[in-house]
Amino acid sequence: MVIKFSELLDLFEIVNFGLPHSHEGYISKITGKTYYYSDFSDDQPDLPVDIGDQTKYLAIPQKNDLNLGRELAMDFVQKFLPSEFENARSMFQRKGAYSRFKALLENHGKTEEWHKYEKECTEKALREWCIEQNVEIDG
Repeated sequence: MVIKFSELLDLFEIVNFGLPHSHEGYISKITGKTYYYSDFSDDQPDLPVDIGDQTKYLAIPQKNDLNLGRELAMDFVQKFLPSEFENARSMFQRKGAYSRFKALLENHGKTEEWHKYEKECTEKALREWCIEQNVEIDG
């Protein structure tokens, strides 16, 4: 199956927006066509009845499946704000961690650098996932 990388990246971002597991995305292993479902939208096309058939459809992963959640944030802190590592680690042991993490980035002028780092790591992880899943990328 072949898919445009930009289409895969868009679907990945949609699947990972908001509450975990409230959005789902799939790729047809036969056609490369993508499908999307959200718990919050009434106006969306119906998913194929056999969408759960893993021989026909590939589910788009969650960020944490690719170590792009807490692990990525901690990796960033270790590389770019090492003096804040213990502080960041304690942040991620309680609810509301990402809002505190974003405040930490803002206080150190690292927000733009974080977004660039997150984008690069996300693209790399998705490309590696595609290789593992035998998905051919166009572009």
